[in-house]
Amino acid sequence: MAETKTTVPTPTPTNDNDAVIQKAKGFWDKYSKPIIYIGGAVILLIGGWYGYQNFIKLPKEKAANDMIFPAEGIFDKMASTNFSKDSVNIVLNGGSLEGKKVIGLLKVISSYDGTAAANRAKYMTGASFLQIKEFDKAIKYLKDFDANAATQVEMMADKMIGDAYSELKKTDDALSFYKKSASVNEKDEVFTGNALLLAASYAHATGNNKEAIELYKKLKDNYPGNSAVTNGEVSKQLASLGDLGDN
Repeated sequence: MAETKTTVPTPTPTNDNDAVIQKAKGFWDKYSKPIIYIGGAVILLIGGWYGYQNFIKLPKEKAANDMIFPAEGIFDKMASTNFSKDSVNIVLNGGSLEGKKVIGLLKVISSYDGTAAANRAKYMTGASFLQIKEFDKAIKYLKDFDANAATQVEMMADKMIGDAYSELKKTDDALSFYKKSASVNEKDEVFTGNALLLAASYAHATGNNKEAIELYKKLKDNYPGNSAVTNGEVSKQLASLGDLGDN
């Protein structure tokens, strides 16, 4: 997968809490969509694996997969283009699209909780609520989702929880989940490198300079191939934080 180049903001240090919160506001808008778009494709691949494992074994799983299929298809299309409010409403609550009946993800979750299909529905429901700015609901469903050792999906779920907390101005919680996203699988150089960059950028933007320095240094030392390292952006941000080191 090609590495995504992220432009790191250069915030002005401040001790004023209102100014810090203002910098954090809207942070999700800058960074969320590429990750969610990737998430749409990945979650469907995971869904295929789940289906293979359980389709024959559990009749309940078969029924849940049949029920979720139309909504899952709409979600995948939205993840590749854009999340319109009308489409999100159909995905979440059900309805009719192009003459076809769609059962909403919320119905799948309530009817078949405990199945792999309902688990996938929680991820897609959380991502959908995030897009329509219902952040508390996004957090609830993403926290309930179990990635079952699919580390890239787990990283994306944690990242989206961070996005939601950022929009709610809960900066400590947001940073915690951005860092959690970067700790899931440190061998995944592309995803983890970008997750570290996001965490460092957020810490920097919200005035948490000590954390920002630690995270930028970890990115620079452990993921030297990350584009923000190779193009000198990380060194620039460290210098702006007063850490000249060997930059």
